[in-house]
Amino acid sequence: MLDNFDHIKAYWVMIGEKLAQVALSFGADDLDGTIIEEKITHMAGAKSAKGLTCSQIEHLITSAGFKPVERDSFYNPVARQPLSET
Repeated sequence: MLDNFDHIKAYWVMIGEKLAQVALSFGADDLDGTIIEEKITHMAGAKSAKGLTCSQIEHLITSAGFKPVERDSFYNPVARQPLSET
């Protein structure tokens, strides 16, 4: 078991939305953020969306069976209400 790091990010921009959902089931606890018009990964050939809204990210997480929590850079929760209400 790997226990020397606190969080695992499933960067949906690189791996796609569906694989990011699968990654949550295998221990990832971060999908990254809404990202607006990501360019670098897409210039390299990524086929994922260039950005997602809070509602879309919330849907990804809840449809995978998890509870979304908005966080800061240090993984401290910053919002308790559903992200789509912010």
